[in-house]
Amino acid sequence: MPPEDRQIFRKNAERWIQMRPEEQKVMREREKVYRERVKQEIDAAIRDSGLRLEGEKREQFEQRYLQERRRIEHAIHQETEAKRQQELPALQEKLKKEFQEPSTPAPTSSGSPKK
Repeated sequence: MPPEDRQIFRKNAERWIQMRPEEQKVMREREKVYRERVKQEIDAAIRDSGLRLEGEKREQFEQRYLQERRRIEHAIHQETEAKRQQELPALQEKLKKEFQEPSTPAPTSSGSPKK
């Protein structure tokens, strides 16, 4: 496992340990749903390709599909994060202007107060 993957794994393990049992259950359910969806996509990809794969060949196809899918998802995540980082300064400036307290005019010193 590459060092970057080990670091991600370690951080995820630490987060898992700190989760409450209810949160862990929710995460397990999400992972189960994700795996089922991917399994259906793999089956559809095999069916749509017209391939007739059994045993080891099917397992190899599934592994390659998962590898490429992770690669694609990682690339999309990086692109999205880069775009977000580019757009955040403009957003922050816009919100700063929108929520900035209007400056109160300084009192004029005209001498005596008017009655």
